[in-house]
Order: sequence, then structure tokens, then C-alpha cells
Amino acid sequence: MNLILKRGLMAGLVNLLVGVGLNMFVQMLLPAIAGEYKNTGIFRSWTDPLMMLFFVYPFIVGVASAYLWEKLGKPEPAEFAKLYFIIATIPGMFITYTSFKISLAMVLLWTITGYIEALIAAYVFVRIKK
Repeated sequence: MNLILKRGLMAGLVNLLVGVGLNMFVQMLLPAIAGEYKNTGIFRSWTDPLMMLFFVYPFIVGVASAYLWEKLGKPEPAEFAKLYFIIATIPGMFITYTSFKISLAMVLLWTITGYIEALIAAYVFVRIKK
């Protein structure tokens, strides 16, 4: 298997598990956030078949990030996370906040999560040698 694909899929799996765990933890701590996720005026219901594709997202980001990490010359994890955060997360969260009716708390949560997941992905890339 191509090393970029292997790294990307593994980073996707790890970030899927971390993301689900963090999401459950945050929703227990911040019930208002849990309520926002249930707003079907903004988000699809979990009964919608398209929501199954939601679980593909970490793998797409993982493979794209693995490719980027390789092209950048395999930077240190913190440096990679910082670059990813500046290029993708900040602009993405800006447009999210300005165009969707979601709370600033949710946008900040997603912003922090974006950095954490980029950092985790980079550590996965470093660990997979072959």
C-alpha cells in the first residue's frame, strides 16, 4: 500500500476515534452544544442516510494531510499542525461563523479540535515508517 495512503488512513482512523470521544465528552460538559447538534434546521438528522458519509470525512482529511505532510518535507508535528491550522482551520471557521447560525462556542470548539486533529495526524505520520 502506498505510504501516503497508509499514513492518511491511519490518521483518519485515529482522528475519527478521538473526534467521537471528544464530541461525547464536550456534549456531557456543555449541554448547550449538544442541543445545537440536534438542531435539524442546521444539521442533518442522524437518521438521514447521507450522514453515513460523515464518517468518511476524517479519512479524506487524513489522506490529504498525509500528502501535504510529505510535500512539505515531513515537518515536525507542531509545525505541521500550525500550518494546517493557519491555512485550513482559521479560514474555514471564519466562513462557518459568518454564514451559519451556530454559536461562537461551537465555532471555537471546532477551531480547537481542528488544531488537535492536525497535531494527532502529524504524530501518526511520524510513527508510520513503512
